Amino acid sequence: MKKILLGNEAIVQGALEAGVDFVSAYPGTPSSEIGIIFGKIAKKHGIYFEFSTNEKVALEAAVGASFSGLKCLVAMKNFGLNVASDALLPFVYTGTKGPTVIIVADDPSCWSSGQSEENSRAFAYLAHIPILEPSDAQEAKEFVKLGFKVSEKFNIPVIVRTTTRIAHQKMPVEIGKIKRSKTTGRFVKDVNRFVTMPPRVLEMKEELLDKIERIREFAEKTGIIQGRASDKLGIITSGISYLYVMEVLKEFKMNIPVLKLAFFYPLPEKKIKNFIKGLKKVLIVEELEPFLEKEIKALAKENNPKLQILGKDVLPEVRELNTEKVGLAVAKLSGKQYRIPKSSSLNVPKRFPRLCPNCSYWFVFSAIKKAAPKGTIFGGDIGCYMLAGFPPHNLQDYLSCMGSSIGIAHGIKKGSGQKLITLIGDSTFFHAGIPALINTVFNKSNPLIIVMDNRITAMTGHQTHPGVGQTGMGEPTEEIKIDEVAKACGVKNIKVIDPINIKELQNTIKEFLNKKEVSVIVARRMCAYWAKRLKRKK
Repeated sequence: MKKILLGNEAIVQGALEAGVDFVSAYPGTPSSEIGIIFGKIAKKHGIYFEFSTNEKVALEAAVGASFSGLKCLVAMKNFGLNVASDALLPFVYTGTKGPTVIIVADDPSCWSSGQSEENSRAFAYLAHIPILEPSDAQEAKEFVKLGFKVSEKFNIPVIVRTTTRIAHQKMPVEIGKIKRSKTTGRFVKDVNRFVTMPPRVLEMKEELLDKIERIREFAEKTGIIQGRASDKLGIITSGISYLYVMEVLKEFKMNIPVLKLAFFYPLPEKKIKNFIKGLKKVLIVEELEPFLEKEIKALAKENNPKLQILGKDVLPEVRELNTEKVGLAVAKLSGKQYRIPKSSSLNVPKRFPRLCPNCSYWFVFSAIKKAAPKGTIFGGDIGCYMLAGFPPHNLQDYLSCMGSSIGIAHGIKKGSGQKLITLIGDSTFFHAGIPALINTVFNKSNPLIIVMDNRITAMTGHQTHPGVGQTGMGEPTEEIKIDEVAKACGVKNIKVIDPINIKELQNTIKEFLNKKEVSVIVARRMCAYWAKRLKRKK
């Protein structure tokens, strides 16, 4: 039976078919749907699911469940892997007891990312962790199952790396039988296996490198070669780039042989060497950095030193690929002519992203503009309020990563003493804002921090967080109040305000900007869109 699924839905299906027991996630587009779906279906399938406070905690929770023998899935976006890396590297050393797959969703062209075009494949070299790259929704499902298979066989966590075009593409996917999950596991003490202390940790690294070589042999059986030799030309690709290649070859009516790699790391070196042997030219098609290209150039030196390798000299390293870019590269490989289709001549006026109608942030931004004196610095963070950086608001002088609004604000205050207001969301506050707030109190600076508490994780699809009073599976839990956390961190100047009371908000901003200690305003009003959805549900 086939069913039309999003790539993220196919990942969920693959995990169900593999018999996943434990799922943890932090919402980050383009991976967000994975957690949303598991939150709805976990109880039905006997699976434990949680939205963790951040990606590091999500991975640590899965490490504990894996050490207890459960089959685990963790989902995050690429920047989340940075946060989780503290837990990731030791986990690769200790290895898994229960097989574990980590879904990491990259975002070439930054469709939903305001930080960078980070390419998660680099973590393969840093952590020595296997990485699989599906090219479509069907493969997304199958590669999750393959990831669990590799993890179980070699006792190692496995990353399945997707991108926006895989996570959010739809296609008919073959549906298999769902396995029933375990309800509980058991942790059995094993210091030699689970404690990463010298000198044992060095032995662990030796064991890890040996695992990688054994996985490399396994990888030789994966990947596919399509087409037949034509004028000694070839193409090597992986992930979504493969679909662009096949579309271009179909348009050109060419039958150039294509090696599609399933494993990015460890690479099936024998398969690659056999493929390039006898070729005169090969094109490497990948997003974004030339990781494959560098590896294949090294392999060609000993196997086919005269091979001409085309890669980032004919393809861009910035922004995601498309058929036009790949078409031009294949034309250079083959000597064929390729005309880029003419773009529309419509003169579409430039439009900036806008806040939803009735969003409480309109009131907050307005109050800040009226209350803040000229020259005030405005800090930004990751969430809907990033839109403060666009017209008509223009209230964002720096933006970096989750929770950094407070950390950077402290540095600016210490470095310059200028007046500063910084914005941070409720979910972001719990994710990474608390340590920075403690540091600001402890080291005595005085930014004004406005926590935009809209009672939900709005930007990524309305997921729960510790301040909501409900878990990811819909169960009631303790509601952690941001103002009480701030007070516990040592903040003396705290006020909770409904931003619709714009005069009160303005006066408080003016008052707190002149305080000698750090001040926190919690602007608490439910996301208008979420309130509308709740009303519709009732």
